[in-house]
Amino acid sequence: MLSQSSLLTRGEAFALLLEYTKSDALIKHALAVEGTMRHMARHYGEDEELWAITGLLHDFDYEIHPDMERHPIGGARILREKEIPEEVIQAILGHSTHTGVPRETIMARTLFSVDELAGFVVAVALVRPNKRLDEVQVSSVKKKLKDKAFARNVSREDIRLGAEELGMDLDTLIGHVLEALRPMAASLGL
Repeated sequence: MLSQSSLLTRGEAFALLLEYTKSDALIKHALAVEGTMRHMARHYGEDEELWAITGLLHDFDYEIHPDMERHPIGGARILREKEIPEEVIQAILGHSTHTGVPRETIMARTLFSVDELAGFVVAVALVRPNKRLDEVQVSSVKKKLKDKAFARNVSREDIRLGAEELGMDLDTLIGHVLEALRPMAASLGL
């Protein structure tokens, strides 16, 4: 068990993710959010490892708790048993509006803002003829956001609210997500 002030290593966090997550798509989503959180931590001058591990673990319990009544609340219980720092747990609890957990830290607000958007950007790249992230532009992401039939399960309202909570315009936020994801395109299957 970790002390309350310690954090899993990246390898330990990845092993925890794989213990609970078998879906390739969900693992790739976790990697995308991890990479985006690392980029955003660098942008804000914050702890890159803390933020990246928070992004990596944000949906680790989704397959065992696939409904709003249990995810991510059930995952938070598991993380507390493993003595993961409360700052990480609170950010994970706040990444979904249905929990009612306020996003009180910049890390929590960032996780909320990039979760849906990172998945959406990957979806935009996947429908490109060459499936290449370097071909995706801010304008093409915004155009797809207007198409309600495209990636219909992605909450446009959460994306809008996330940018607002960060005090960042949507174009800038999309630009950060693209910048974060491009170097890791191969690990995302792009």
